[in-house]
Amino acid sequence: MPGLRRHLGARRASARSHPDGRNRADPGCSVDTLSSMATQDDEGHDWATWDAYHDAWRRLDRALDHAVQEGAGISIPEFEILIGLHRDPDHRLRVRDIATGIGWEKSRVSHQVTRMVARGLVERADCPTDGRGSWVSMTAEGRRAVLSAIRAHTGALEELFWRPVGTDAAVVRSVSARVDAAIGPVVDEADAG
Repeated sequence: MPGLRRHLGARRASARSHPDGRNRADPGCSVDTLSSMATQDDEGHDWATWDAYHDAWRRLDRALDHAVQEGAGISIPEFEILIGLHRDPDHRLRVRDIATGIGWEKSRVSHQVTRMVARGLVERADCPTDGRGSWVSMTAEGRRAVLSAIRAHTGALEELFWRPVGTDAAVVRSVSARVDAAIGPVVDEADAG
C-alpha cells in the first residue's frame, strides 16, 4: 500500500493547487512536479496514465452534461433514456430494456422514469402481457428535448472528443474494448438475487 498512499498524497496535493499549476502549500512546487513523483508505485502501476484518463473522462462527462443541459434543459440521465426511446422504431421500451440498454439497474431506471413523467418528458403505460412490467414512451415534449439534446451533444462531442482524438480513434476503441472485456458483463443485482 505504500504506492497507493504516495499516489493519494500527490492527488490530495494536486487538488489543493491553483488553476495555474502552483501548489498552495508550496508555491514553488507545481502540480506537474507532484504528479511525476507519483508516476509509478512499487507495483509498477502507471498512475499518471490513470490520472490523465480519469481526469479527462470526468471533465468530458461534465462538459457533455453541461452542453445537453444548456441545449435542451435535460440531464444526461434523462438524455440516455430519451435517446433509447428515440432510437426504438416504436419509440417505446420496457423499463428492463432501458436498463439493459444503458447499463443501469432497473430500480434506478424506474426512479428516473418517475421523475421524467413528472416533468412531462415520458409517459408510462401498463404492459398488458406482463402485470408487473410497464412501457415507457416519449411525449411530444420529450421528442423536442431529445432532438435539441442530440444537436447539443453531437456538437460538444465533435469539439471535445472526435476532433482531439482524430487519427487515434482506433487506439481509443482498442483500449476501451480491452478494459470493457476485463470488466465483463454488467449484472443487474435484482436479476442476480
